[in-house]
Amino acid sequence: MKNTTRRLLELSLLTAVALIIFAVELQIPNPFPIPGIKLGLSNIVTVYAVYHYRWYEVSSIVLIRVVLGSVFSGNIMAMIYSLAGAVLCLVGMLLLKRIIDERHLWIASVFGALLHNTGQMIAALVILHTPQLIAYYPFLLLSGCLAGLFTGLCAQALVAKLDKINKDKI
Repeated sequence: MKNTTRRLLELSLLTAVALIIFAVELQIPNPFPIPGIKLGLSNIVTVYAVYHYRWYEVSSIVLIRVVLGSVFSGNIMAMIYSLAGAVLCLVGMLLLKRIIDERHLWIASVFGALLHNTGQMIAALVILHTPQLIAYYPFLLLSGCLAGLFTGLCAQALVAKLDKINKDKI
């Protein structure tokens, strides 16, 4: 029972940290003239969790973050796009985890960002019925590569730091 409580506490804390990062990032003005492009800093938590928790635990972190993040931002419509991107991203990263080890999780993060943008684009095409949106896709992919690399490297640094802390405890 103690391990279950500890695990639930860890998942709750990771979800809270992801939501806090999301809320802080909302306050940063978008320097790009293209809407929807952002760093996605809360994905640092997701990338970390993919390599340290079970698939359903990570899924709950992501689902709660997307739903509450949409509520906190006051943009419920964004939840559809975020969920489409998050589901594709999460499935892709969970599969990539099987072939990309933790020392290279930044690679999974880049692919995850590309999949997230792909999911968002598919949702936009289905909802808006505007095929011209596909012209926007290369910009999303470029920003996704850069954001995924940044968040992946941050997650990589986080893992290295936590590993060092855990080794020092022993």
